[in-house]
Amino acid sequence: VMEVRNVESNIITLNAAISTCEKCGEWELALQLLHKMTKTLLELDTISFSAAFSACEKGGEWMRALHLFDVMIQNTVELDTTAVNAAISACEKSGEWEKALQLMDVMARSRVETNTISFNAAISACEKAARWEE
Repeated sequence: VMEVRNVESNIITLNAAISTCEKCGEWELALQLLHKMTKTLLELDTISFSAAFSACEKGGEWMRALHLFDVMIQNTVELDTTAVNAAISACEKSGEWEKALQLMDVMARSRVETNTISFNAAISACEKAARWEE
């Protein structure tokens, strides 16, 4: 996409493109761009994954978001609150309360700071599955 317009692909332009895809509901294109980053040997970062998680969330693709979360960990990309919150939100939108709570546990074990968004998304996932007592 970017080569056609003679724009050099780098981490900043590709992250911006993934974020744009997320805002337009184009989760498949966002994942294609993320994949392109790995093929061009660009180092994926937290911003790359956060935008891809959000794109998956908007597309109801929580399983893909969790797969990307695993890829993020395998690539030793540093976890941060924004990235994990985006993955929790993807689970929340699909009512995947167990996965949302597992991600909260990952945050605690990894010493990633939780915030209101983290708790609200996890609580909402439980509520959607009528598992509010969890």
